Amino acid sequence: MSDDHTRVQEFFTARAADWDSRFPDDGPAYAAAVAELGLRAGDRVLDAGCGTGRALPPLRAAVGPSGVVVGVDLTPAMLEQAVRAGRDRAGRLLLADVTALPLRSESLDAVFGAGLVSHLPDPAENLRELARVVRPGGVLALFHPLGRAALAARQGRQITPDDLRAEPHLRPLLGRSGWHMTSYVDEDTRFLALAVREG
Repeated sequence: MSDDHTRVQEFFTARAADWDSRFPDDGPAYAAAVAELGLRAGDRVLDAGCGTGRALPPLRAAVGPSGVVVGVDLTPAMLEQAVRAGRDRAGRLLLADVTALPLRSESLDAVFGAGLVSHLPDPAENLRELARVVRPGGVLALFHPLGRAALAARQGRQITPDDLRAEPHLRPLLGRSGWHMTSYVDEDTRFLALAVREG
């Protein structure tokens, strides 16, 4: 495992037990972001870096009983919390690395990634891996329940000019990775970038 992966695992392992209690009001924001994906009954969707699985219930509601919901995370402790919260009933949980997914190419209709981009060791290559598993015309949602400025303020820091999630950086990054950005929202109450898998 790379140093990047080890750091991510250590960060989230230390916070897994109280993760949901630290952010108890995020549920409606997750549900609203999932709604923006435009999923239909029977669709196949991945929650990349699913953590404690907060997106899994709205994803399941969107695709219905005939759909497929898979949550992938690198940190066992986060997946354990997802099971403890009963969210494994909404989708299949996999202990895996989103940078090397154990999924067939073009096997999914959509990917949802909450708080994902800032934890990717090689963003262009890793977003290309997400594109690999999505069919042409499929959708990617990069989400956070807080906008960039609000998140920075909560963490006691300033937004830096090289912030990967700034639109002038994220749009070309997605373009180099097989995605075309179709929507970008960065306000205090949410960050949501939507992109379509190019064919």
